[in-house]
Amino acid sequence: MEQQQQKERKRLRLVLFPLPAQGHINPMLELATILHSKGFSITIIHINFNSPNPSNHPHFTFHSIPHGLPDHMLKPTTGSGTKDVISIITHLNITTVEPFRECLTSNALDDDEPVACLISDAMFHFTRAVADSLKLPRLVLRTTSATSFNVFPAFPLLLQKGYLPVQDSRLEEPVVEFPPLKVKDLPVIETQYPEKFYELISRVVSETKASSGIIWNTFEELEQSALDSIANQLSIPMFPIGPFHKYNLAYSSSSFLVEDQSSISWLNTQPPNSVIYVSFGSVAVLSETEFLEIAWGLANSNLPFLWVVRPRSIHGSEWLELLPNGFLESLRGRGHIVKWAPQQQVLAHLAVGAFWTHSGWNSTMESICEGVPMICKPSFIDQNVNSRYVSHVWKVGVKLENGILERGDIERMITKLMREKEGEEIRCRVSKLKDMAISCLKHGGTSYKYLDSLVNHIHSLAHLNPL
Repeated sequence: MEQQQQKERKRLRLVLFPLPAQGHINPMLELATILHSKGFSITIIHINFNSPNPSNHPHFTFHSIPHGLPDHMLKPTTGSGTKDVISIITHLNITTVEPFRECLTSNALDDDEPVACLISDAMFHFTRAVADSLKLPRLVLRTTSATSFNVFPAFPLLLQKGYLPVQDSRLEEPVVEFPPLKVKDLPVIETQYPEKFYELISRVVSETKASSGIIWNTFEELEQSALDSIANQLSIPMFPIGPFHKYNLAYSSSSFLVEDQSSISWLNTQPPNSVIYVSFGSVAVLSETEFLEIAWGLANSNLPFLWVVRPRSIHGSEWLELLPNGFLESLRGRGHIVKWAPQQQVLAHLAVGAFWTHSGWNSTMESICEGVPMICKPSFIDQNVNSRYVSHVWKVGVKLENGILERGDIERMITKLMREKEGEEIRCRVSKLKDMAISCLKHGGTSYKYLDSLVNHIHSLAHLNPL
């Protein structure tokens, strides 16, 4: 019946516009793959900075537009930290307006398939004005958790009450409006210009509210309270159709870094549920002290570990030069360090017993979907909220509460998760969430139904577009 309905409908084209960051491009391309499987043609407009590889997605059409960023902002993803993230996003919302408009109205998109709508990363708030000027319906993709986004509309209140800007003296204070968050958990970023961050968030919220709907890489059973709250505040259609990566469709990775397949061959030599997988994502940077404390904490745990250390992700170091002489040899094969790993394959491996993560949303969802407990070390924005919910709401992991990493604390946290009763209880809870995540994609499941609603919604929007 579903295939027959697809045949009867006129084939439509969707234009997708991702933010040029690893944690944003991956879910956008996964979403594109899902919607392509539902009969839509896909065009990806991307900025020529951290660009996806078109050869990995031969069924999509790709168009590149210039970024217009000043040279000092052009850092590789493996660069020296997050201090320019807000400046980059703010600049892109200005410099790409006209190139984006020209691409949308150019002959490059002129074919026999009408464009049904634009699906933009929500951080590109400028796309609302461009889409409206062309009478093109616009949906947004939120690549973070609904729980973290739910805090954004309350920023004016949090500023008024003095929670923001975050002060060191109030870090442990509860945010009574958003239990169980503490001030240190608020979705903010360390920046010299916090007012620019607040302004960006305000624009993102207002332009999201003006969209034709929000697509989420989450599932209702996990974040129903936050989804309900956002729906009440924004009054637009909501489509929590995740987890994207579990749709079992042919999807090629768009990693900016080469995935080291030795990760899998090494895991094949390890006992079930024995390995600690450590990865802090594509942006976070460590100090020399943090790096060494992590190294010794892992070594002293006496458990096997797979550790992702991105090149130039430690201040003042290219890669592993800071490790003491003989450190790797002393492990006798118990530790395996790579520059980047095929994370979804790693987390699905039977040998992995825990994931020490930066608590980015993609990583959090991937860990939940494989039933892997987490140790959380957040860095900024949504990671702060995600880690608190992992440890205190969903209770599928533990959070390193001390802002200063110390090898003894690391060893104790690993022991708690891997060897103690509390760890067994956590493993049981995350296993139940894994079952929910898989069930919601099956026929009649919540994400299955929301995807059907999204497809119908897009078709209902198509008649509004003159392109």
